[in-house]
Amino acid sequence: MAAELHVELVAADRKVWSGEATLVVARTTSGDIGVMPGHQPLLGVLESGPVTIRTSDGETVVVAAHGGFISFADNKLSLLAEIAELSDEIDVQRAERALERAQAAADASAERRADVRLRSVAAR
Repeated sequence: MAAELHVELVAADRKVWSGEATLVVARTTSGDIGVMPGHQPLLGVLESGPVTIRTSDGETVVVAAHGGFISFADNKLSLLAEIAELSDEIDVQRAERALERAQAAADASAERRADVRLRSVAAR
């Protein structure tokens, strides 16, 4: 069994993160899933939520992902998100304001996106 897997996380508009990892945790429609080297092949639908990547050098990368697909085969993991942001790129104050606006407008979709962004920052 290989000690690492290759990860490609892309959004509709850009490549968000690419590299070697020992563990990736993401939320799917079936629940949270952890993928390690040698995992069985899979194809799933991503739910909005933080994606946590434990890199080969021991770093942790957290990404706020909103919808998309996850695929694993031959020790290559692909995460294709509709929208994705590295937690380091998220402006916390802006996300908090977005959450407040979404709650005031009773916009569940916008509220979920803002909540995922804030949870991703908290998980760094």
